[in-house]
Amino acid sequence: MKIRSIFGLALAVFACLKIVDLLDAWHFEWLFTQPWTEFVAPCIMFYVGIGMFFSGFFHDHDHWLSRAIPEVEEGKRIHCAVSFGGDEYVYNGEHFHGAKLDAVFGGIRMDIRNAVIDEDEEIDIRTVFGGVELYVPANVNVKVKSRSVIGGVGNHTFNREYQNIPTLYIVASNVFGGVHVKN
Repeated sequence: MKIRSIFGLALAVFACLKIVDLLDAWHFEWLFTQPWTEFVAPCIMFYVGIGMFFSGFFHDHDHWLSRAIPEVEEGKRIHCAVSFGGDEYVYNGEHFHGAKLDAVFGGIRMDIRNAVIDEDEEIDIRTVFGGVELYVPANVNVKVKSRSVIGGVGNHTFNREYQNIPTLYIVASNVFGGVHVKN
């Protein structure tokens, strides 16, 4: 565990102790003697602490960068993960062989409208307090399966259910997050 994660965890624990003190479950007068610590400090410490804790695990500090498609072996799925930020991936004539997208407290935009899709592919999406915008070509069928807890998937595509074109199978697991699929 990195020092940044330890410091973030300490701030989050300190904030939780203050919240417990505010709820009169336990009393920590010796720890909180200044008036500004009543409401403002715990919120700031919790936000900063959780952010630092998670950023110690995920090293991507860029926000909404337009990134190159990750390099993988031909025929393999790509894996894109974001936390506390956002990334954008745009296919321009590359072959698409499926993807795994993870968004934790952040977002991913993936545009595969100009990708080459020759066969049925699967996109596995997981969000936790985050979201994914997925732009798909009009010449594919889209089938969505969602397992969501206070979240969901919006499929706004022109689904034609043709037999001779590839199908994108989107499997989404959302916890306080969402996925938007558009043409």
